[in-house]
Amino acid sequence: MTTSPELWQVNGVELAVTAAGEGPLVVLAHGFPDLAVTWRLQIPALVEAGYRVLAPDMRGYGGSSRPGERSAYALRTVGLDLIGLLEHEGADTAHFVGHDWGAACVWQLGLDHPDAVASLTGLSVPYAAPAPAPPTQILRARWGERFYQIRFQEAGTPEALLMRDVDRSLAAIFSDRYDLLDGEDPVRPPEWLPPGLFRRIAGRFRETGFAGGLNYYRNIDDNWRDAKAARGRVIRQPSLFITGSADPVSTFLRFESGARAFEDLRTLVVDGAGHWVHQQAPDTVNEALLAHLRRARAAVRKSPA
Repeated sequence: MTTSPELWQVNGVELAVTAAGEGPLVVLAHGFPDLAVTWRLQIPALVEAGYRVLAPDMRGYGGSSRPGERSAYALRTVGLDLIGLLEHEGADTAHFVGHDWGAACVWQLGLDHPDAVASLTGLSVPYAAPAPAPPTQILRARWGERFYQIRFQEAGTPEALLMRDVDRSLAAIFSDRYDLLDGEDPVRPPEWLPPGLFRRIAGRFRETGFAGGLNYYRNIDDNWRDAKAARGRVIRQPSLFITGSADPVSTFLRFESGARAFEDLRTLVVDGAGHWVHQQAPDTVNEALLAHLRRARAAVRKSPA
């Protein structure tokens, strides 16, 4: 991925957007703690297949705006950033692909902005139907105060923990080992992440800090309240969920729980992959993604006028 990002004004913020290719629009939304470069193995395949790809540093990350208030990172607000990318391009619809918090954002688009969505793909984080109680209450009861999403609720302390040794923090998280954040022993980055790229990502987070990304977690109860108020809506667009068999997210968030919200959902579990499935098994993910996009485009052509 060699294209330099451009700064685009959308939805009242500035996003650093990597844009490449020509054709139907595909928007790629990353998660925590990441940058648009996480899609470096998908962008060339999409461009070669005839798509125009937009991959922003999501708000709170990298070269994009980092609003200070927690509420600026609610799913519906961030979703309007992605819709703003379409408006910037003069496009009516796009295929949306998200990983981690990016997946949560694109699932919400299927409910809030269905006319703008040609298809949806979520990686690692499935759509979850609203639970009977706020997520923080359920996570505390099941996993305790040391669970990372609970620890991230307090402003300031998690930022200091992650910034204490940025390289070590990122190496632990990219290795799916939040339990190592408090230790002192060295942690090596995973083999699937090239050393030069890891240094680049770590350098960026040393500049920006982690507050923007952490604020996504601090809105989980508000997101739940929004979703509960709109219970019963259905995602009608062709949808695909891809996860790894070793993804720890599956221990507390099952894709089966939200499957009823879809009219057309297919799933793929990649054997042996963890949370960063699109980087750990890029050929498998790319093949599934391109097949999904072809299927979505064929469905549009077959639909009655």
